[in-house]
Amino acid sequence: MERPRVIAKSGRAPSYEALCRDFSWAQARAWLDGLPGGRGLNIAHEAVTRHARSGLGRQIAIRWLGKRGERRELDYAALERASNRFANALAAAGVGPGERVFSLLGRIPELYVAALGTLKNRSVLAPLFSAFGPEPIAARLRIGDARLLVTTEAAYRKKIAPIAAGFPRLQVMLVGEDERLTSVPGTLDWARAMRAAADELEIGPTSPEDMALLHFTSGTTGKPKGAVHVHEAVVMHHATGRLALDLRPGDVFWCTADPGWVTGTSYGIVSPLTVGATLLVDEADFDAERWLRILEEERVDVWYTAPTAVRMMMRGGTELVRARRYPALRFISSVGEPLNPEAVFWGLDAFDLPIHDNWWQTETGGIMVANFAGMEIRPGSMGKVLPGVEAAIVRGGREGEPFELVREPGVEGELALRPGWPSMFRGYLGEEERYRKCFVEGWYLTGDLAKRDADGYLWFVGRADDVIKSAGHLIGPFEVESALIEHPAVAEAGVIGRPDPVAMEVVKAFVALKPGFEPSDALAQELVGHARKRLGAAIAPKEIAFLPGLPRTRSGKIMRRLLKARELGLPEGDTSTLEGGT
Repeated sequence: MERPRVIAKSGRAPSYEALCRDFSWAQARAWLDGLPGGRGLNIAHEAVTRHARSGLGRQIAIRWLGKRGERRELDYAALERASNRFANALAAAGVGPGERVFSLLGRIPELYVAALGTLKNRSVLAPLFSAFGPEPIAARLRIGDARLLVTTEAAYRKKIAPIAAGFPRLQVMLVGEDERLTSVPGTLDWARAMRAAADELEIGPTSPEDMALLHFTSGTTGKPKGAVHVHEAVVMHHATGRLALDLRPGDVFWCTADPGWVTGTSYGIVSPLTVGATLLVDEADFDAERWLRILEEERVDVWYTAPTAVRMMMRGGTELVRARRYPALRFISSVGEPLNPEAVFWGLDAFDLPIHDNWWQTETGGIMVANFAGMEIRPGSMGKVLPGVEAAIVRGGREGEPFELVREPGVEGELALRPGWPSMFRGYLGEEERYRKCFVEGWYLTGDLAKRDADGYLWFVGRADDVIKSAGHLIGPFEVESALIEHPAVAEAGVIGRPDPVAMEVVKAFVALKPGFEPSDALAQELVGHARKRLGAAIAPKEIAFLPGLPRTRSGKIMRRLLKARELGLPEGDTSTLEGGT
């Protein structure tokens, strides 16, 4: 059946035009309180303290679901006291403003308390994904000049003890199970430190430009980059929560991203708390039945997840989803990599709700392009640019190439953003030259190729270094992957360009199949034919290879560069963020 090109906008939400007409960054800053007495702007004050002191103290701030069935709730007043104690514990340990506090914790309540307490102490939060092994941890601790690390005793013994000699200045605070004291000499104990700390705190003066967050992003081959974000980023976190995710006070909000990644911090901690929502936290890993039960039983209003999770749910069809009811659920959004059109329609079939794609980067700090609740969705599009943000499609500007703005609709180029939004990264820590190269002619070059249609919708083409050049055609892998996923046998697809002496490159697709389908030459030919029918012979893949699963980062992105490196026998580069890696 032919799918419609446009999905109608949601019911009560204001139109995109109204959002743009009524918005200014001055207004967005006025939505927040600022520190009392004009002492500046602090993320944790906006996320917790102002609610605890203004009558929302009894409202649930965090509802935590343990992987073994445990359940714990912290209202805003309790979260205020606990984060105050951690801030005071940091000060007692000699950790001061501007010094980096790293976390290496799973999704447990202590992670959220530590994150907010760090920001209250005006120290810098540097969250790490808990599945990292010793080497990627050491690289990030070194780049960030780590002052204190919060982790569990088990993680310490397995991952930190082998590298500890290289960090003589680093203090380590250990979280024990069930608030028991830990027993590792030379470390601080979370339970003891928290009991000794006062639960009252007045946050010190905080400039909006003070460093607040350090998020790491891996280069294609080089060492990780530490993207610096400041306290003013909270203006963006709050505004995008309201505008792009349709978050409202009192909502139950579930962001499935781990706080070890930027999404899990910006929207898995800060944004929903600034709005006054209840943040749902699930400690367990992905399990389709568990997730659906949570959506139903916890009455989730807004769900923010990743395309990988959506595609994994799609493997089981719609029956599992439709066996339950989701009376509170009104908005589903996705981020991490482009959302294939078929996934948008699957949301309609399964939940009676479309899935709204949006786009941003570690460097942008917050959502920049989105399918808003009050606008039509064009499946496959990233949506429209956030009010207050200026975007353009550009050509050149790198390696001395002439720089030009692309003004015609439908023409591919690099997506560029005009600097000035509140959550823009302020640097790569210790790499000023690398940072400066991101900006050309007054624009931030994102490294993502896109095109804009006549109505202002932006369409992702691919990473600049992923685009395939074949017989004079520039082919975006996402378009080919999306066509393949429409076939009923295909669960996931990753597309690369394989060198060819005649065409320069030919399109090769790696495919993971849904349960019930087996690899065969006949199926490969069928998939090629399907893609040719959808895309034309010039763009469709010339080769199909079947894999049990595709290499992905732990945040869900398909690692096309790894597929290409393995295909060509090239060095694999930085694989520290690879799912299942160490």
